[in-house]
Amino acid sequence: MQLNDLRPAEGAKKARKRIGRGNSSGYGTTAGRGTKGAGSRAGKQKGAGFEGGQTPLAMRLPKLPGFNNRNRVEYVPVNVARLDAYFADGDVVDCASLLAKGIVKYAYEPIKVLGDGEISKKLTVKVDKVSASAKAKIEAAGGKVELPC
Repeated sequence: MQLNDLRPAEGAKKARKRIGRGNSSGYGTTAGRGTKGAGSRAGKQKGAGFEGGQTPLAMRLPKLPGFNNRNRVEYVPVNVARLDAYFADGDVVDCASLLAKGIVKYAYEPIKVLGDGEISKKLTVKVDKVSASAKAKIEAAGGKVELPC
């Protein structure tokens, strides 16, 4: 046996489709694309959102109203009732003391004191923001508010 006698096994090599090379090839005239319609035309890709002709999902869903303000500052709320429970009379309430007592988790977050509950102790509050009702309650108890910390 010589090298030139070697042949692939019968049926191992399949002839490729020669599309558009005459009717005798079996793939002439319409070249296997059928007649008419988008599939028979050049550049027939349907696109990523195409759903067989029904209205695509992206067009069926409503546009949501409003927007998200990227400059919004999110404050950590702390109520005056909590300050009354955690602090003694005459204490200074600031970022560091709130962090030390475990009322807030992180030192970098801005804090706002809100007016829910009652306060009976004289406290000096030094935080980023204080609501009007909280300020009135703190000052009515004999404390004072200093902004910002």
